[in-house]
Amino acid sequence: MRDPLSVLTDAFTSFLFGKVETTRLPVRTSTGQAQAVYLPTAAPGLGDSGVIIGREVYSGKGYIYDPFQLYGQQLPAPHWLVLGESGNGKSALEKTYVLRQLRFRDRQVVVLDAQGEDGVGEWNLIAEELGITPIRLDPMAALDHGIRLNPLDPSITTTGQLALLRTIIEVAMGHGLDERSGFALKVAHAYVNETIVERQPVLTDIVEQLRHPEPESAEAMNVALDDVRAWGLDVALVLDRLVDGDLRGMFDGPTTVGIDLDAPLIVFDLSHIDRNSIAMPILMAIVGVWLEHTWIRPDRKKRIFMVEEAWHIINSPFVAQLFQRLLKFGRRLGLSFVAVVHHLSDVVDGAAAKEAAAILKMASTRTIYAQKADEARATGRVLGLPRWAMEIIPTLTPGIAVWDVNGNVQVVKHLVTEMERPLVFTDRAMTESSRDMTDDVLHAAELEAEERAAAFMEQRLHDLDGTSESTVA
Repeated sequence: MRDPLSVLTDAFTSFLFGKVETTRLPVRTSTGQAQAVYLPTAAPGLGDSGVIIGREVYSGKGYIYDPFQLYGQQLPAPHWLVLGESGNGKSALEKTYVLRQLRFRDRQVVVLDAQGEDGVGEWNLIAEELGITPIRLDPMAALDHGIRLNPLDPSITTTGQLALLRTIIEVAMGHGLDERSGFALKVAHAYVNETIVERQPVLTDIVEQLRHPEPESAEAMNVALDDVRAWGLDVALVLDRLVDGDLRGMFDGPTTVGIDLDAPLIVFDLSHIDRNSIAMPILMAIVGVWLEHTWIRPDRKKRIFMVEEAWHIINSPFVAQLFQRLLKFGRRLGLSFVAVVHHLSDVVDGAAAKEAAAILKMASTRTIYAQKADEARATGRVLGLPRWAMEIIPTLTPGIAVWDVNGNVQVVKHLVTEMERPLVFTDRAMTESSRDMTDDVLHAAELEAEERAAAFMEQRLHDLDGTSESTVA
């Protein structure tokens, strides 16, 4: 309790000079105006170690991304999904990313190139620049001493060969092998591997053994020889298509000598394969097992497996299961799987929806280029994007994308150097861009993109905050 003298003194002082303590009057303003009081801030980046992608649109900071550097800390898995309609920059991003990754000594990249014109794949120019010969798979060229991949190559383990044969047959038949057909294939494969030692076994040997099984095979299971022959008939018919049908030439002979699986860049040129034919998933299955058993090794290399037109893989349940296993296996050995897809609906609504969902779940990095509003909302819901990201995707211009790296969402402008431009913007890729565009036109497009993005964010802030009022003391 204050003493009477202090109370009397304060009262007298207040009478002469007014109140000693004053209260500041409140100022009414909007949060849109009050935000100028605060210093500008930006979300944290992904670190400064790795590959430069470009710069963040809103903060202007450089954007650096490397799944191998981020794995285990900010990324639970090093796999990456790239989405977007043609003409928005997916191809340019993929190519510059690979070129920049190859500057590190411990990197190796495999590309499944499913697009191209003028008889060559889209990655042919980059391969030539690096002194790499693409592995061009062409049914017509294969008949004239072209490139072959042998599913029974001795470099693939016996278990891997049998798994590959089953996958090829299941993809072609559209359903799994029953126990009896699987048994007929197993005994035929075992007999061929045991008896043919002076050369590489080939698919013709398997077909011949299925048609004319050995009595020992039937006796081992205590069944009639005719039964074993009947069990393997459907399998023989499927494999015969690879040997003497419309798919002959690519898989029915010894592996072509000279394929360098130790090169820093390996390009499988699939541009001569009909994307809608059964050959594409069969080829994907063969390449997948091939890589699993001959390319992926615990040698401390960081590997990137980039697949164009990836829905051709994921839409086949059997091939999707194969690649799902490859992803799980590769994570332990430093493998980053990059799937390039135009629309998410291409895979989530396909025949392998369950397998597609599992593969998408493993992709901790998602890059989304411009899409139509409906597609953007559907993509955002499946991937769990924030609402503002779904709203901005339809407004994006070429070269700008929404990046979601395990929840760290940024709008990023991809930058291409002058040295990369002739390799990235080719005449064959006119849906992406053109190397004939002048620097002034490119610069104007970049400025327009930035202005549109900034205007969007300004409008969004105004809608959220500009109409509300707060009291600032």
